[in-house]
Amino acid sequence: MSPQEMIEKVLDLSTADDVVVIVDEGSSANLRFAGNTLTTNGVSRSSQLTVISIVGRGVGVVSRAAVRPEQLADIVAAADHAAEDAQPSEDARPLVEGDRSADWDAPADVTSIKVFGAFAPALGEAFAAAEAGGRKLYGFAEHIVTTTFMGTSTGTRLRHTQPTGRLELNAKSPDMKRSAWTGVATRDFSDVDVAALDASLAQRLEWAKNRIDLPAGRYEALLPPTAVSDLMIYLYWKAGARDALEGRTVFSSPGGGTRVGETLSELPIHLSGAPAAPGIECAPFVVAHASSRQSSVFDNGLPLAPTDWIAEGRLANLLQTRYSAELTGLSLTPDIDNLIMRGPEGGRSLEEMIASTERGLLLTCLWYIREVDPQTLLLTGLTRDGVYLIENGEVVGEVNNFRFNESPVDLLRRLTEIGTSEQTLPREWSDYFTRAIMPPIRVPDFNMSTVSQAS
Repeated sequence: MSPQEMIEKVLDLSTADDVVVIVDEGSSANLRFAGNTLTTNGVSRSSQLTVISIVGRGVGVVSRAAVRPEQLADIVAAADHAAEDAQPSEDARPLVEGDRSADWDAPADVTSIKVFGAFAPALGEAFAAAEAGGRKLYGFAEHIVTTTFMGTSTGTRLRHTQPTGRLELNAKSPDMKRSAWTGVATRDFSDVDVAALDASLAQRLEWAKNRIDLPAGRYEALLPPTAVSDLMIYLYWKAGARDALEGRTVFSSPGGGTRVGETLSELPIHLSGAPAAPGIECAPFVVAHASSRQSSVFDNGLPLAPTDWIAEGRLANLLQTRYSAELTGLSLTPDIDNLIMRGPEGGRSLEEMIASTERGLLLTCLWYIREVDPQTLLLTGLTRDGVYLIENGEVVGEVNNFRFNESPVDLLRRLTEIGTSEQTLPREWSDYFTRAIMPPIRVPDFNMSTVSQAS
C-alpha cells in the first residue's frame, strides 16, 4: 500500500470530526571509518504512520512504525477513542483547507549507497594522505532522505522530500594525545571537499604540538561557524512566544509581555529562517506530529514564509502557533527547520579574523551544552578537540580545555565582529538540526569559568 493509499484509507476509516494523517517514509545510507580504514557501511528503510483524530476540541494521537494494511483499523480506532476521551485542547482551531502538492502522487524518494559514489574515493585518498602524514582519521558519513505525506479531512494533500547529509571527521595523532574535529552538512555529498577538510585537521594537529596551559578567566575568543550554530540553535529553540508571554524565558519582558521589538545587539545582526534558502531547503509547510508549547497539530499544513527572528539587531519575532499568536497579538510565525545568521556586508573570513587578533582563543567546537538559567538563557558546556591560542595574528599552540558559562543572548550584545556566513554543521546538535548558515564571530570576553580535564 502506497503512502497516499494509506492516508485515504485512514481518512475513510475514521469516525472523528476531523483527521490529520502523516506518513513519513525514510531511507538512509552510511559509511563509518576508523584509523584510516572503512569499517562498516549500510542502508536502511523506515516508515512511520501518525493518525491525529479530533472530536470536538479533543485530540487523540497514535503513531506506529512499519504499519501493515490489516493494522490500520485498530490504529484509527485507537486514535478516535483517545480523542473522544481527551480534555478540550486550548489550541483547537479549524484545520487548514485544500492545499495540494503538485507532486502528491509521486512515490517516496529514496537514497542508496550510490550517494557516496564520488565521495568514497575522495575519502580513500584522504586516508592515504593521513597515513602518510602520521595521523588517523575517524568518523562517519550519513545520508537520509525522508518523504513526508500529509492528508487531512479538510482536503489538504501535501508532500515534501527532505534530504539530510552530514560528515563528521576526527583526526588524531598516533599517540592519541592530539585530536581535532570538523564536520559539514550537505544535501547529496556532491559538494564535500574531503581533502580540504583533512588539510584543516592536519593544520590543527600541527598547532597542537605546542601545548600551553591557561587558567580560567575571560578571554577574547573567535568562534567558527560550527560553534556559533550550536549556540544560536539553542537560542532559537528557546524562542517560544507562549513561554515568553508567561514570563518563563529570556525573551519575557520584566513588565509583562514579550521583548519583541527590543534591541539585542548594536550590530546589524540578522537571524532568520527561510524554507527555500539554497543549500538548506526545508519543508515549506508546518508538520506537527503532536502539540507542544511551540507547535500545534491544528496548524498542520500552514504555509511557511521567510521569517526574521532578529532583524538589524532587534528581536523581530518569536515561534508562534495560531493559538499563541492570538494570546500575544503578534504575527503568526511558526517554526522553520533551518537557521541563518548574517552580519553586515563585507564580513571577513575566519582566517582574516585570526590574522587581525593580537591575543585570543580560537574555539573550534563546543559540546555537552546544557541550560543553567532559562531567565537569562545561561548555558554551560565544554570545549573539545581543539582550543588554540592566537598571538600577533598567528596560532601558536593548543590550550587546555575549559568549561564555559555563557548566554547566547548576552553574547549578541557583546559581539565586536561578525564574519562572512557559510553553511555549517553544529557539533552538539547535529543529530537534531543540520540546516544552518552561520558566521564566525569575535567575543571580547568569553567566560571560561573553569579548566576542564576533558580531552
